[in-house]
Amino acid sequence: MTTDLDLRSPQRQCIELQMEHADLNALIDQLSLHPAVDELRIRRLKKRKLVLRDHIARLQWLLEPKEPA
Repeated sequence: MTTDLDLRSPQRQCIELQMEHADLNALIDQLSLHPAVDELRIRRLKKRKLVLRDHIARLQWLLEPKEPA
């Protein structure tokens, strides 16, 4: 039986954020192909993508086994 804690584990959060990052990347690429591009929307999506990347990096740092000193 899974609990809410299992569903929000750092590993699961990292996977969900990576999926969202990939989705944003695909959306940005798709929007960039259209001639009537909304530059403001693309800038906001790129900013969100950077925030996700930073969050993913922090989670990955937490998940990495620490080397003994």
